Amino acid sequence: MIAKDKFLRAQVGVVVVLTVLGSWYFGSKYGFINPQLFPTPEQFIAAARQLTLGEGYAGGLLLQHILQSVKLILLGFLAATAVGVPLGLWIGWSRKAEALVGPVFLLIRPIPALAWIPLAIVWLGLGDAAKIMILWLAAFVPSVINSFTGVRNIPLTIIEASQMLGIRGWPLVKEVIVPGALPSIFTGVRLSLQVCLTALVAAELLGAPLGLGKILYQASLDIYPAMILVGMVTVAIVGFVLTAAFDYVEHLSMPWRTNN
Repeated sequence: MIAKDKFLRAQVGVVVVLTVLGSWYFGSKYGFINPQLFPTPEQFIAAARQLTLGEGYAGGLLLQHILQSVKLILLGFLAATAVGVPLGLWIGWSRKAEALVGPVFLLIRPIPALAWIPLAIVWLGLGDAAKIMILWLAAFVPSVINSFTGVRNIPLTIIEASQMLGIRGWPLVKEVIVPGALPSIFTGVRLSLQVCLTALVAAELLGAPLGLGKILYQASLDIYPAMILVGMVTVAIVGFVLTAAFDYVEHLSMPWRTNN
């Protein structure tokens, strides 16, 4: 049944994509779409060919831009989850830790990651470190909140029963707390990955020599709608691939959980 539902969703997705592409093609062909505001398929293909096989754009070829952006996403994402998940587990488990760290976290939490851009430039300049800082700040909050929630949602009876059986300290964390919070942790990590993708374009406005954000920014300055669309589609594809890889890791980590 699950396989059948997934196949049906895939079929619907293919139909929707083909419908959108067909509408775009015929709308452009018969003049329903203004090519100065939205590119025709021919303009899109020409811009994609320039970026991939031609002289490139915004300082490099498409593969160079993708590799730079993926590097920033992964570094920001991994750094945020490496700090955020343990911190969320800690303050979720320890009331003292929550009292100590919670007020500071509550002060930082409402500040949008993009609001840190001026300080990131002052502290770290225009290199990769400033961009990673912005992505780290964007991804940090979801990983903390969901890890905290995962611990707090574990039934107290399970923890008490484990302690009665002599499971305490690190074994309790490893065998009870982390497995019990794992679904919520993965939800937070997934959100962290998504916000990294969302913040990428803004982060790469900080004087980036390469990157998908650089393509979009330069194309907007050049009033080049076809290249803007190429950049947007590339961001979507990169996001899809990274999300699929994350889904695979999640399935390996929690094979008992059914993905509907």
